Order: sequence, then C-alpha cells, then structure tokens
Amino acid sequence: MALRTEFVEKYPKATLALTMAVMEAQMFCEKPENKEEVARICSSRRWINAPFADVIDRMKGDFDYGNGKVVKDSEFQMRYWKDQASYPFKSHDLWFLTENMRWGYLPANTDTKALIDKVNREDVWREAAKTLGIAQSDIPQSTSRGVETFFDGKVFDPENPKAYLDSQTIKYLS
Repeated sequence: MALRTEFVEKYPKATLALTMAVMEAQMFCEKPENKEEVARICSSRRWINAPFADVIDRMKGDFDYGNGKVVKDSEFQMRYWKDQASYPFKSHDLWFLTENMRWGYLPANTDTKALIDKVNREDVWREAAKTLGIAQSDIPQSTSRGVETFFDGKVFDPENPKAYLDSQTIKYLS
C-alpha cells in the first residue's frame, strides 16, 4: 500500500484505519479456511484472470513441476501475513531501488538511504499492529531481513547492494 505524504499528514486517523484494514485482510487471506474463497476472487477475470486450479494450488503451496516432482504445502506458498510478509522492511525498499538502478530507471548514485527514510512509514505499520493487538513476536525487531538468497542463488546483502549488482550477469545496457 502506498499513500501520498500529504494524505498521511492531513489524515493520520484514516491512514491508520486503512493500514489496519489492509492488515486484517492479509490475516484473512493467510488462514487456510479462507484460501479457496480468496483464490476464487483472485482468479476472476477482474484480477488475475487465471484458472482457479492454478491459483488455489499456488496459494496452498501445491506444485507439480511437470518432471515428476510434486510438492504439497511448500514453504514457498503465497504469503499475505505469515513470516512478516506485510511488514515494510527497509531492506526490501533497498532491493527494489537497487533493481531500479540495475535497469537504468534510477541513477547509480541515488541516495537510497535518504529516499527510503523519506518514504518508508514503518511507524504507521507498527502503530496499526499495536492497535490491532498483534503479538510482539509477530512484529519485526529490525528494519532489515538481513542477507537474502534468491531462487537463482544470487545474494542480496543490504549492507552491500553493489555486490548484488556486480553479481548479476544480465544488466541494463546504456
């Protein structure tokens, strides 16, 4: 979710209410008993426009790789709330900005820290979590998820985004 600064400053209660509504929707989507309903909604032409069977399998973490490998209830199923999926980690913001620099959408000298500090409102998320009575154990203690390894083996270390960029074999050609 993104809101303009002017809106957040002018309507702090509405901002908090919207954030809490999104968080409650994420918790609803995460519950196993709601996944079929969510998949029916999402698979419709209005949203994903994909077969229900494909969407529900992904939501449940059921994968048929087509090579004889079948996985049920994979840890890689779609997440909405679990594993702090909704938290606005600054390390995620940094990865997105790094990718935008990789593809030439942002200059390589972008002050990512200043930009992230300007737009990331984890304080609003934390206030919404507190208001909703979210358990402290479900609230991240850090603004970073730390070093992450992607499906292709590439590593993103928020302390060294340049190493991630340098490790990429496919890059924007200017």
